[in-house]
Amino acid sequence: MGKSRWILASAFVAIVVATASCAPRQAEVSSPARDRLAEAASEPQNWLTHGGTYDEQRFSSLASINATNIGQLGLAWFHDLGTTRGLEATPLVVDGVMYVTMPWSKVVALDAETGREIWTYDPQVPGSFGVSACCDVVNRGAAYHDGRVFVGTIDGRLIALDAKSGTLVWSVQTTDRDKPYTITGAPRVARGKVYIGNGGAEYGVRGYVSAYDEKTGQLAWRFYTVPGDPSKPDNAASDAIMAKLGRATWFGDAYWKFGGGGTVWDSIVYDPDLNRLYIGVGNGGPWNRKIRSEDKGDNLFLGSVVALDPDTGAYIWHYQETPGDTWDFTSTQQITLATLRIEGRDRKVIMHAPKNGFFYVIDRETGKLISADKFVPVNWAEKVDLATGRPVESEGARFQDKPFLANSGASGAHNWHPMAYSPATGLMYIPAQQVPFLYVKDSKFRYQPGLWALGVDMMSTPLPQTPAEIAAMKQALQGRLIAWDPVARKEVWRAPHSGTWNGGILATAGNLVFQGLSDATFRAYQADNGKELWKFDAQTPILPGAISYSVKGTQYVAIAAGNGGGFALSLPAFDGPRPRPTGRVLVFKLDGNAKLPPVEGGVMDANPSSDRFTQAQVEEGNQLFGQICAACHGMGTISGGIVPDLRRSGALADKDMWQQIVIGGALESQGMVGFAKYLSPQQAETIRGYVSAQADKLKAKGKE
Repeated sequence: MGKSRWILASAFVAIVVATASCAPRQAEVSSPARDRLAEAASEPQNWLTHGGTYDEQRFSSLASINATNIGQLGLAWFHDLGTTRGLEATPLVVDGVMYVTMPWSKVVALDAETGREIWTYDPQVPGSFGVSACCDVVNRGAAYHDGRVFVGTIDGRLIALDAKSGTLVWSVQTTDRDKPYTITGAPRVARGKVYIGNGGAEYGVRGYVSAYDEKTGQLAWRFYTVPGDPSKPDNAASDAIMAKLGRATWFGDAYWKFGGGGTVWDSIVYDPDLNRLYIGVGNGGPWNRKIRSEDKGDNLFLGSVVALDPDTGAYIWHYQETPGDTWDFTSTQQITLATLRIEGRDRKVIMHAPKNGFFYVIDRETGKLISADKFVPVNWAEKVDLATGRPVESEGARFQDKPFLANSGASGAHNWHPMAYSPATGLMYIPAQQVPFLYVKDSKFRYQPGLWALGVDMMSTPLPQTPAEIAAMKQALQGRLIAWDPVARKEVWRAPHSGTWNGGILATAGNLVFQGLSDATFRAYQADNGKELWKFDAQTPILPGAISYSVKGTQYVAIAAGNGGGFALSLPAFDGPRPRPTGRVLVFKLDGNAKLPPVEGGVMDANPSSDRFTQAQVEEGNQLFGQICAACHGMGTISGGIVPDLRRSGALADKDMWQQIVIGGALESQGMVGFAKYLSPQQAETIRGYVSAQADKLKAKGKE
């Protein structure tokens, strides 16, 4: 799921209303058919669920802030979250209270008008679980219903909190704690149940989605997305379809021994019109199908959208977007529901822009593909055959005989960052990107539980070194906001960005589209033509999507700002050292006049060891660093600034301290576990030798 790497040549209406009543409504809990969440569109003053409504369109019908007066938008208040780790959360607002999740699965409740803290909850996730989080210890949000806030935790728990006090109501372990599962996605609530998935496909786990009773936390059903050990029955909702269809699409026994993948780490959507639950299924584990399934079979339900009965978990239909995935092309990206008029009739559809670069419109009653078009230029497939629903793959794309350079690879043409659909314009707004990726078969693959199991050689191409190489790499990375017409099947406008990792999107009835960017700005565009209308210096990159709500008739726009996630963790900071970012909630209103404090802090000097290391030690350390350390500390030791830059670490010059941390786990409480299971003390010393050599180079450049 969504880890990044670099290569040398190219690195890596609703009805429009002017104002909404701020009077809080009473929750209707007498029957699921009259659930408050099902009527969320009638409460534009709130943001009751992850995508705004069950349709997950991320559209606000508030219009007090609009394309005419957007120039008056200013900061109303901000709240520092006390973290430098990744922020990916979509806040919720319920009756004047904002609920925000933070790294390490913490939760804070704030007064939505003033930012005053009401309560915080820390689930006390053991730091050792951080090593299993491929893409930082992030959390994408909470769910709310009937006075309770529901949150998934990095260590695999689903917890229910009292919304008024923040006290724990119940907690349930949804995963096997002896396996490298994590939860980073937001739960969803419907039909009296809380639905949650998990992550960990890169580390050797088997994916599934579970439903729990929202009152008691009791497990209601579980659906596995890939088959397991055939000698061990699951007794799960997925049993029948796995026996009938799924298992026959897998070959050999490596898939169940190595986990298989297929984790449901983000998108879970309830459809109240049809009473169905849609899940987006992730990549294979290992990535490389040659290792996972003898290079044969579609490997259901990898890279698929699957429709389930929300009450029982029973299979209804599936559409597989990437059969036999071998590229880390997850289908976990946001699933959006709408009714579109296509060829003269209304169709209830799913709109989906997954990592593989095609924009899909799927009939959500039948699962039949309506259309599929490239929204960025991808080269792994020529097109999708609408008659069969299958991609027409490009020759050599599976990289078994020779490497394949994908012009948009494992980072995805669109990753987890939310898109938004505006019923007012009929356009989908997609935070798209192109991050080239060189797929090279790992001929020395060896499965080690708890470490990355990809089957792809991540160290085959060196990082760019010269200014010209670095410039070429940056030129190859492209980010853009695309306005896509799902009926006409074409791009209407785009806003190109200098950065790659675009933040998520909010669309509003004020003819506005909001987006945060990796260049530390928060911007507003005119929704119908893409003209940039407003920009705010947020001091830190912004990753998630914004929300809009109102209190006492005043409309607000809110966003969580803070760098992090897999791309930012491993992205080398070639432009020089970066201060570690301060995570905040930023909230705006017309004529807001709050100011952010000046950016504080700098970076430590390079700290190479005076010990001498042989060239053989440095070369071995380079390989080991790339395999074990780079995902968090940056490719080539060049930190993205989220976690410490090891070239500047105080431990680098102290052999004993280095051993205590790397082998002994002295910093486990902070997420840095000991690697004694995977490294000998001698190997840890070779890594120190490589990092020290890199620190020497940094010091010689005068960039301390």
